[in-house]
Amino acid sequence: MKLSFNEATTLKNSNLEKDLELCEKLGYDYIEIRTEDKLPEYLEHHSIEDLADYFRTHHIKPLALNALVFFNNRDEKGHEEIIHEFKDMLEKGKKIGIQYIVAVPLVTEEKILKKDIKDSCVKVLTELSDFAKPYGIKIAVEFIGHPQCTVNTFSQGYDIIQAVDRDNVGLVLDCFHFHGMGSSLEDLRKADGSKIFILHIDDTEDFPIGFLTDEDRVWPGQGVIDLERILTTLKEIGYSGVVSVELFRPEYYQLDAEETIKTAKETTLTVVSQYFEIETAGVK
Repeated sequence: MKLSFNEATTLKNSNLEKDLELCEKLGYDYIEIRTEDKLPEYLEHHSIEDLADYFRTHHIKPLALNALVFFNNRDEKGHEEIIHEFKDMLEKGKKIGIQYIVAVPLVTEEKILKKDIKDSCVKVLTELSDFAKPYGIKIAVEFIGHPQCTVNTFSQGYDIIQAVDRDNVGLVLDCFHFHGMGSSLEDLRKADGSKIFILHIDDTEDFPIGFLTDEDRVWPGQGVIDLERILTTLKEIGYSGVVSVELFRPEYYQLDAEETIKTAKETTLTVVSQYFEIETAGVK
C-alpha cells in the first residue's frame, strides 16, 4: 500500500506548491489535489503544463482531483454545470496524469426519496463514466457521513455503484464518514475490495452518530473510530489501493505546514502499518 496526502489537511496553512514540496520532501507517494481552491490558486501564477512537468520530474504523483461536488439530483442548469466541470477536470487530469476524480453526492436540507437519489446517481454516474472512459480516468464516489448528504452510508454508496456496474466507477471509503452515520462492517465485509478505489484515513472525537462534522477529525489513532476493524476488514476483502490522510482540524491549521504534513504521515503509518505493508519513498 502507498501513501497519499489530501490537501484538506493543510487547507488554511499551505498551498499546492508548498504541499508538493513538503510531500516530496517527507516521502509521500501521491497527492489528492483540491479543485475548489488550491488548484485554481496555483493556476493564477502557473499553467497546468507546469504542474505536469513537476510530476514528471519528482517522485510524488497525482492520485486524484478532489472533487466534483454535488453531482446528483440537480436541476437542468445544475446538471449542465456538473458536466462542464467534469469535462474540464478530465482535460486537466489527463495532462497531469491523475487516476481518479472524486465525486461527492448532493448535500441538502430537502427531503428526497432514496429511490430518487439512487436513480439520479446511477444516471449521472453512467453518463460521467462514458465521458471518462477515453481518458482512462476513474470516478471515485465518496459517501458523506452526515444526515443531510443524499448518500451517507457505505451500503447506500455501494448499492449505487453496483447498479452503475462500470469498471471505472467505484467508492472512496473515508473512515470518518464510515463512522459518522454508523455504516456497517458486515456490509463492508460483503463488498468487493476492488470496487473501493481510495481509502481516506482519519479519526474523530466522540460525538453521537449524526452530529459529527469535519472539524471533529483528529490524527489517525487518536480518536474513537474502530480503525482496527475497518482496516482488518479491508485487508480481508482484498483492498490494495492507496491510503490517503485527510483531516479538516482547525487546530492543525495553526501549525506550520511541514509539522502538519509530517505528523499526518507518522500517525497514519503507526496505525496502517499494523495491517498493511506500507511502501514509502522515505524522507529527503
